Amino acid sequence: MDILKESIQYIKGVGPKRANLLNNIQIHTVKDLLYYFPRDYEMRKNLVSLNKINKSGKYLIKVIIKSNMEENKVRKGLKVYKCIGEDPTGKIRISFFNSPFLKNIFHKDREVYLYGEVKKSFSGLEITHPEYKFNEAEYTNHIMPIYNLTRGLNQNDLTKLTYKVIQEHINCVDEYIPECIRKEYRICDIKYALKNIHFPESIEKMKISKYRLVFEELLLLQLALFMVKNQISQGKGVVFKHEKQVDNFIDSLPFSLTKAQKNVVEEIKKDLESDKPMNRLVQGDVGSGKTVVALISLLEAVFNGYQGALMAPTEILAQQHYEGCIKLYEGLNVKVELLTGSTRPKNKERILDDLKKGNVDIVIGTHSLIQDKVEFKNLALVITDEQHRFGVNQRNVFAKKGINPNILVMTATPIPRTLALILYGDLDVSIIDELPPGRKEIKTYGSVEKDKAKVYEFIKKEIQKGRQAYVVAPLVEESETLDMNSATEIYDSIKEDYFKDYNVGLVHGKMKNKDKEEVMNKFKNGETHVLVATTVIEVGVNVPNASIMVIENSERFGLAQLHQLRGRVGRGEYQSYCILINNGKSPVARERVEIMTKTNDGFIIAEEDLKIRGPGEFFGTIQHGIPQLKMANLFRHMKILKLVQKKAEMIVKEDSFLESKKYEGLKKKITNEFGKFIENISL
Repeated sequence: MDILKESIQYIKGVGPKRANLLNNIQIHTVKDLLYYFPRDYEMRKNLVSLNKINKSGKYLIKVIIKSNMEENKVRKGLKVYKCIGEDPTGKIRISFFNSPFLKNIFHKDREVYLYGEVKKSFSGLEITHPEYKFNEAEYTNHIMPIYNLTRGLNQNDLTKLTYKVIQEHINCVDEYIPECIRKEYRICDIKYALKNIHFPESIEKMKISKYRLVFEELLLLQLALFMVKNQISQGKGVVFKHEKQVDNFIDSLPFSLTKAQKNVVEEIKKDLESDKPMNRLVQGDVGSGKTVVALISLLEAVFNGYQGALMAPTEILAQQHYEGCIKLYEGLNVKVELLTGSTRPKNKERILDDLKKGNVDIVIGTHSLIQDKVEFKNLALVITDEQHRFGVNQRNVFAKKGINPNILVMTATPIPRTLALILYGDLDVSIIDELPPGRKEIKTYGSVEKDKAKVYEFIKKEIQKGRQAYVVAPLVEESETLDMNSATEIYDSIKEDYFKDYNVGLVHGKMKNKDKEEVMNKFKNGETHVLVATTVIEVGVNVPNASIMVIENSERFGLAQLHQLRGRVGRGEYQSYCILINNGKSPVARERVEIMTKTNDGFIIAEEDLKIRGPGEFFGTIQHGIPQLKMANLFRHMKILKLVQKKAEMIVKEDSFLESKKYEGLKKKITNEFGKFIENISL
C-alpha cells in the first residue's frame, strides 16, 4: 500500500482521538500532513541565559527543574500547574494550564528546553504554557515552523509529528516535474522542498523550497485547465452559418455597437462557424453592453434552426433579460419564454412541452433551467450570465442538455487577464473594455454617519429633478451582535421622516419572489422614488432613471462588490452619483473609499481588491470548483505565474494530453490532484 495514502490515524503516536483533531484541519493522510505547510516561522536562535533576559519577549531557554509540579485550582474548569526552573545564572517560574499529565514528566532535576513568552517583573521571570522538549536539540537553534491549529492540538504536537513523518517517509514522495524543467527554472527536487519548507536549515533554503512549491502548484493547475480546454476542443460542435438576418438585427438597433462589442461579436461568430464547440468567457465592466452581445449570439442559433438558452443568477435579472429580449426582438419571428421558480405550474408545463418539441427558440431563466425535467429538442447555444454566481457543475449540467452545445459565459466581475487564465483556463477570454458613448462617469464621494442628513437632502434635490435613488444596506434586519444599519431599519426610518412625502420601497433576499418582482417593477416604472435594498440589486438591475446609489456601512463590502453596486446607476443620460457612508475606523475601510472615489475602472478596482483582500477571499466568492491553492498567492506570485503560464502553453503545444514518457509523472500527479475537478468541468 502507498504509505502516503495511509490514514494519519495509523502513524505511531496518533490514534483515533488525535486523528480527529488533525481531520479538523484537513489532515487525513500522511500526504496531507506533508503538504500542510507552516503559516509562518519563528527564529529559534541560540539559547539565552536567564540573566541575559532584560525585557519581556519570546526566548529559548534551557533549565533544570528544581521543584515538583504543584497543582492549583483557580476556578471551576481551570487548574494551573507550576514549578521552578533554574540555569547557572538564575531562576524562572514555569506555569501550564489544565495539563495534569505534566506532573509525571516535569519532575525534579530533569533538564528541559522551553520556548515561549517570558515575562520580566519585580518578582522575577515567568514563562507561561511554553513549548517544551526534553534532551532534544533537533528543533532548537534554528527556524521553527508555526502551523494553523485547531482546539486541542498544539504546535508541539504537530511539529513533532511532522518531523517524525518527514524522517520516516520522505523517500516515498516521487518527483514528478521533469528534470529538464527543473534545470530550466532552477527548481529544487520535491524531497528537498518538503524537508526545508517544514524545517528549513536556513532562510535561503526555505525560499528555494517555497519557490519550488509555488511553481509546481501553479504549473499543475494551469496544465489541468489547458488539458480540459484541449479535451473540450476535441469534440465536434454544431457548425453555424452566419445569417444575414443577424446583420439586419444589428443595423436595426437603436444604438451603435462599440468597437469592443463588435470585436467580441466577431470572435463569437468565428467560434460558432467552427466545428469545435465554443467555450468563451466575455468579461465586461458594468454597463459595457454584454447583454446585447448575448442577444446577438442567441439570434445566430435561432436563425440557424437551433435553440438557445440564457441562465441568470436571480429572478430579477432573468425577468429583465426576458423583457429586454422581447423589446429588441420585436418584429422578428422568434419565440422567447421565461422559466423561473415563480413560473406557475400550468404555464411551466406548457413551456417544458414546447421546449421539448422545439416550439420555443430561446428560453431565459434561473437555476430552474438545469432541472432534470427541462429537455430541449436541439439546444446549440448555452449562455450563463454572471458566471461567478454559478458553480462549474451547474454550467455543465446545463450544457449537457444539448449535444456539445456552444458555451458563452458572461461576467461583470473584472479579473486581470493573467488571473482569468487560472480562473477560467478552460475558456477562451474576450474583453469588452469600452463603455457605450454618452455615458457620464459616476461621481463617487465618501461620507460618514453624522452627515447622513445632508446625503438625504441631496437625494431629495435629485428626486425633484425627476430622478430616483437606491439606498443599500448590508443586513436585512437589525442585529444584536453587529453594529450596522439594516435595510428594514432604514426603510422604517426614512419613509416616516426624511422621505415622508415620497414613495419608498423595500427589497431584500428574504422576500417572496413575487413580492420582490412587484417592488422592482414599481421602481422601474418610476412609481417608487427611493428603493431601500440589500445586495439583491447588485447584479444586472437596469433602471436608467436611477441616478443615486447610497451604500450604508460601505466598510462591510469588498471593493468588487462596491463597484458592482455603483454600476446600478449611471445607466442613463443623467449625471449619476455614488455615496459611500463609511463607519469603519480601519485603514482598509478608508483605503476602499479612496480607491472608489479615484476610479470607475473595474479592472483597476479588481487589482486593488486583490492587494487588499488577497486572492483567497477574492476568488472565494467565485464558485469555480478549483482546488484551493496552499502555497501560491496569485497576486504576490504574479511573476512566477507568468513564467508558469508560458511554460504550460509550450508543454500542451508539444503534448496536448501529456502522453509522452517525459511528462508521465506530471500527468499522474494532475490526475491524482485534479481528477474530480477535470471530470466535473469536462463536457
